Amino acid sequence: MSDLSQAQAQLEQAKTELEQALLNVREGEPKDAEAKKKPGTARGIETMFRSVYGVQMDLTGLADNKANMMISINGIIMSIIIASVAPKLDANPWLLLPTTVLLVGNLVSMVYAILAARPRISHPPFDASAPRHTEGNLLFFGTFANMREDNFVHGMEELMQDKTLVYDAMIRNIYGLGGVLYKKFVLLQHAYTSFMIALVLGVASFIGVFIWLSQRTP
Repeated sequence: MSDLSQAQAQLEQAKTELEQALLNVREGEPKDAEAKKKPGTARGIETMFRSVYGVQMDLTGLADNKANMMISINGIIMSIIIASVAPKLDANPWLLLPTTVLLVGNLVSMVYAILAARPRISHPPFDASAPRHTEGNLLFFGTFANMREDNFVHGMEELMQDKTLVYDAMIRNIYGLGGVLYKKFVLLQHAYTSFMIALVLGVASFIGVFIWLSQRTP
């Protein structure tokens, strides 16, 4: 009988401990959910910003390199066509159509590439006395380029005193860089598409003219 009473007592104790453990888990779930909603550590956030900035700068350099390459290629092709083919147009008028197609296509491609490589500078207004409620971004050179030095220093001091304001400025700066980068790649897409169309139509025009001349030749 004593053994049965002891076993029942142990069972009741185990049941009580299990219920307490379940209660602790349930009480801990909202705390974990709230912890997940909180931002990460300062070091993790800074690492994220550093990584995003690095990727943005690498992509900007890649876009500029692609634009410069497209400008160089189109410039070389146009120079060769003008120097080699243009003097022969009087004696060979059939070269006019394919030459015109190539030149126009290369010119359009070069214009898009130049627009992609062209610097974009904006001058949004910035109120150093109220950095939180102003339109411009103090971390962007286009904003503080025309500011007086004392206003810029005052604005930076106000910015550094508030971590949330610093993060907000960095986020807005990343967004601005992304907008510029998107425009660059859209223009580059048009440049490469124009270059491809010019090559295809130009070569097709040369082939068509050669076939036409061969059929006319007795």
